[in-house]
Amino acid sequence: MLITSISGIRGTIGGAAGEGLTPHDILRFATGYASWLRQSSGVSQPTVVVGRDARLSGEMVRDCLVGALNAMGVNVLDLGLSTTPTVELAVPEEDAQGGIILTASHNPKQWNALKLLGPKGEFLNASEGEKVLALAQESPIFASIEAIGRTEHLGGWMEWHVDHALELDLVDATSIRSKKLKVAVDAVNSTGGIIMPMLLEALGCEVVEVNCEPTGHFAHNPEPLPAHLSELSQVVVDQQCDLGISVDPDVDRLAFVCEDGSWFGEEYTLVAVADFILSKTPGNTVSNMSSTRALRIVTEKHGGKHTASAVGEVNVVEAIRAQQAVIGGEGNGGVIYPKSHCGRDAVVGAALFLTHLVASGLTVSQLRKTYPDWFMSKDKLALPNADVDAALIKLVKANPEAEVNTIDGVKFDLPEGWVHLRKSNTEPIIRVYAEAETMEAASALGGRFKRDLLALLEA
Repeated sequence: MLITSISGIRGTIGGAAGEGLTPHDILRFATGYASWLRQSSGVSQPTVVVGRDARLSGEMVRDCLVGALNAMGVNVLDLGLSTTPTVELAVPEEDAQGGIILTASHNPKQWNALKLLGPKGEFLNASEGEKVLALAQESPIFASIEAIGRTEHLGGWMEWHVDHALELDLVDATSIRSKKLKVAVDAVNSTGGIIMPMLLEALGCEVVEVNCEPTGHFAHNPEPLPAHLSELSQVVVDQQCDLGISVDPDVDRLAFVCEDGSWFGEEYTLVAVADFILSKTPGNTVSNMSSTRALRIVTEKHGGKHTASAVGEVNVVEAIRAQQAVIGGEGNGGVIYPKSHCGRDAVVGAALFLTHLVASGLTVSQLRKTYPDWFMSKDKLALPNADVDAALIKLVKANPEAEVNTIDGVKFDLPEGWVHLRKSNTEPIIRVYAEAETMEAASALGGRFKRDLLALLEA
């Protein structure tokens, strides 16, 4: 399976040619990206920062990628094991023309991906991505022997990232250190197991490591959801921790477990951090269409305006800039703090959250109770061999009472809640998200629209 989208080029590793992300595909997309980079930057021998998460195919994919880039005359700064936000920060700091992160994010271990960055360390937009894909179909012109690119291996960037987070104006490292928090961390045996303990120890926390060896052998489904984090919840209770932290393999998604082992809610990661930011720097917020209503409620409480963007980090970033938002992100635990950089960052998010927690004087479960309760059902169905867009149009006509938004898939706003149905950017599925004032109501609402869509697809 190979998927090209706004979220990068990703696929499964292994199998026959044409069935996944193969060395041939890596070569194609690397040469297409190198050609685009030269055209867009005007630099004949551009520099690209490369980093990877700990998944099993990482070294193989890195070797294929770096060799192809060098052959195109591109110099590479290889950070080795790293995180998505670390690479994003490194690109402008190293004055590079671009960056590539080798990670399939929350996807299982058989997946890997090339996530492409521009000179600001931000993901390519749709038109830039289309140019890369078009150039990937052309025959590449490789560099002459004198112009072959070189690779330099750089260490210390995760340490730099931690220092950067601690130096942000709104991060109160001194107050956090004074509390001597005990924190359990589940990093699903990827690079979060390096950087999150590093951050917490710098903040004076006692760290209980859970699945923090960066072996790439994911101990559970890598998506940081309650169903996958029972071990972390149990450790928090058994070890009498103040909280638990979970990150995905590339450390751009952040989720918390309360001191009693209950789930803070990945949707509420952004809500809590936004509440803190808005209390210090009032302004606007942005989240995508599949994120909780609670952010809008909290934003309006602080006198700001909330904007919902299409799903996809690049869309959220574009809306953050357009609205001059002080905080934004995605309800999957992705916090984007523009004062740091315009990318989802679990390191920065955790530092801000811990500052908020310590300043509040509350436990994590008490802090969660200060926010409005909305419950979200997240379901999916396999992408069928049928006209999904036509079925969605019929579904809109069948629900005339709903307020409809078609920026990205179709979102139905109803008095009792909302339902958002959209084709995934990262998997061959249709996502069916619903939110209401109880979990039962959200599940029922999402289930009803899922059944209706299936009936239309099968008609």
